[in-house]
Amino acid sequence: MTPGTHSAAVCTALDGPDSVATQRVRNERVGPGEIRVAVRAAGVNFPDYLLTRGEYQLKLHPPFTPGMEVAGVVTEVGPSLPGSRPWSIGSPVIALTGTGGFAQEVVVASEAAFPLPDAFSYAEGAAFAVAGWTAYHALVDRAGLQAGETVLVLGATGGVGYAAVQLAKQLGARVVAVGSDDTKLAAVDAAGADHAVNYRAADLVRSVRNLVAGVDVVFDPVGGDLATEAIRLLAWRGRYLVVGFASGTIPSFTANRLLLNGSSVIGVRAGEAARIYPREFQHGITVLLARASEGLLRPHISHRFSLDQAAAALSTLAERRVTGRVVITIGEQP
Repeated sequence: MTPGTHSAAVCTALDGPDSVATQRVRNERVGPGEIRVAVRAAGVNFPDYLLTRGEYQLKLHPPFTPGMEVAGVVTEVGPSLPGSRPWSIGSPVIALTGTGGFAQEVVVASEAAFPLPDAFSYAEGAAFAVAGWTAYHALVDRAGLQAGETVLVLGATGGVGYAAVQLAKQLGARVVAVGSDDTKLAAVDAAGADHAVNYRAADLVRSVRNLVAGVDVVFDPVGGDLATEAIRLLAWRGRYLVVGFASGTIPSFTANRLLLNGSSVIGVRAGEAARIYPREFQHGITVLLARASEGLLRPHISHRFSLDQAAAALSTLAERRVTGRVVITIGEQP
């Protein structure tokens, strides 16, 4: 091993997962208010895939290393700054990286790291924060979800959808989980969904109306044709949360439907919200970690890959073969 370098999965062209390969890259210097984390696991998120194709809101020029979140061990602590979170060498942490997580190590701001819950493995820690924060910001900050309301979760078998199902139940909502595969929906049902609907096997609108009187909140990370059906289910003053477009198609909504129901379409951009409102972000992550420590929230991991298999991990996610989360494991697991 060359001193001063480490292995990382690097995107060399905007051609999708096939352009991602393991390379040796230089170690970063740890500056004031920063820590170095030896990565034990990295979560794989849909934006990581979009970045490799140049299709995400954030545009990166190759070469770059994907990876928005990791879990690992603190190995170096830089000089402290006012407001920096204190860390000790050897502390197990969850860290939000933005990019760069598909690597043996990463340098992050001290406040971008959080204690790994005792009940979590490194893999679970790496699969928790991004999906959890997205669900929290959408349901709590944007929708103001109240106990007793009904939430319809599209893409419920994906990582963000699964997190939304768990959190909505913890907030006292009635949850209808929507997906396209009965086997995958069974896992979401076990996570606490009150009802599960396979939209490929039955008409979505008719099926949901047979289950609930109306939907107060739609959580939609999918978009496409499913969105134009789901918006018809909103109750009076319902809120439609636009979380993403995993289908690849951006839907359009007719304004008269919003007028008749007094309903709202609300954009959710969790990553940007965390940057603009850091106190809200820190509070939300703290709440999520507390619930995780109590055993109330836990990610579901269906696929694990090594660092050398990062391209396969991204492809598996993009091909919708996943239930919950995909994780890249690096180094020893506890």
